[in-house]
Amino acid sequence: MDIKNLLQQTVELKASDLHLVAGVSPTVRIDGELFSLPNSQVLTPDLIAESLKTILSDEQFQKLSANKELDFSISFSEISRFRVNAYTQKGSFAVAFRGIPLELPDVSALGLPKIVHNFTTLRQGLILITGPTGHGKSTTLAAILNEINKNRSVHIVTIEDPVEFVFKPIKSIISQREMGSDTHSWPVALRSVLREDPDVVLVGEMRDHETIAAALTVAETGHLVFATLHTNSAAQTIDRIVDVFPEEQQSQIRMQLSLVLEAAFSQRLVAANTKGRVVAHEVMLGSSAIKTAIREGKSHQIDSIIQTSQEIGMSTLEKSLAELVKAGKITIEIAQSWSIRPEELSRLVRS
Repeated sequence: MDIKNLLQQTVELKASDLHLVAGVSPTVRIDGELFSLPNSQVLTPDLIAESLKTILSDEQFQKLSANKELDFSISFSEISRFRVNAYTQKGSFAVAFRGIPLELPDVSALGLPKIVHNFTTLRQGLILITGPTGHGKSTTLAAILNEINKNRSVHIVTIEDPVEFVFKPIKSIISQREMGSDTHSWPVALRSVLREDPDVVLVGEMRDHETIAAALTVAETGHLVFATLHTNSAAQTIDRIVDVFPEEQQSQIRMQLSLVLEAAFSQRLVAANTKGRVVAHEVMLGSSAIKTAIREGKSHQIDSIIQTSQEIGMSTLEKSLAELVKAGKITIEIAQSWSIRPEELSRLVRS
C-alpha cells in the first residue's frame, strides 16, 4: 500500500479526510459523507503498520507503539498538508488524515459573518471558536490569524497539537510551536508565552483546567487570545469552561471569564443544496449583559440575551440556519437536523 498514492487520491477527490482501518478499504470523507476509494484493497494490520513506518521516524513509531496514539502533521508534495492521528483499535494500528490546504483561507471567502472581521482588530481579550470536530474551527482560526498577519505588525504565537496551517510572515512575525517537538505541555507553553513578547496567542485546544487557567491568565495580562472548544453553543461553552474546575474555584473562574471574554463563535458545516457545505453559526459577544450572566452563574440566560441582542451583532444558530433556508442554500430538513431549538427555527423561516 502506497500512502502517498492514497493521499494523492484524497487531494484529487477534494476529500477532507482519509481513514485507514484494518478490515475495510481506504475510506475518504467528501462533503461530510464517507466513501471507499475505488479499486482499493481491504487493509490488514500488517499493511497499515508497514505503511506507517514510511511516514514516521523511528522515534515517532516507538512513541506510537508505547502510547497507542500519536498526533503529527506531514506535508504532501506542494499540494497539501495533513494533520494525522495514528491510533490503535482492536490491537492494530489505524490512521486518520485531515487535509489542510497550503493556501491560507480568507474570512470573506469562507462565508463567515462580517462580525468575524472585528475579531482581528481587537488588542486584548479571549475569543472562543467552538463547534463539533470536523466543522472548520481550525480553518476559521487560520483565516482570522492571516487577516491579522496582513494588516497588523504584531507577534503571533501559536501553540498547536500538531501545527496545521503554516503561516508566512507578511506584516506580523509568527512563532508556531508544536506539542511534543517544540514544547512538552500546554500549561508550560502558556506560562512560557508571556516571556516571548506576544501580542496574539492561539491555543489549539483548551483541554483541561490547567490549560484553561493559563489561557485566561494570558488574556488577563493584556493579550489577544484565540482558543477552540468542542461545544455546541455559547451557553454550553461557558458551562464547560467553569465545570472543569473544582467547585471552590468556579466563582473565581466565572469572574475571570467575565472580565476577558470578548466573543464565542460557534459554527457548523451544513450540507448545501448544491455540492459542498456552508457555514451556519452562532455569535455571542461579551456585552455587559453576557458578562453579568457569566459572573453570576446564570448561563441559562445566555440564549435569550443572544436572541434580544441582534442589533449589536449577536446571532442564534437558528437565525443563521433560517437565513440559509430563505436564501435557498440548504433545505428546511437539513436546517432542522442541526437546530438546537426547532420550533424557533420554524418561526424564523415563516417570518
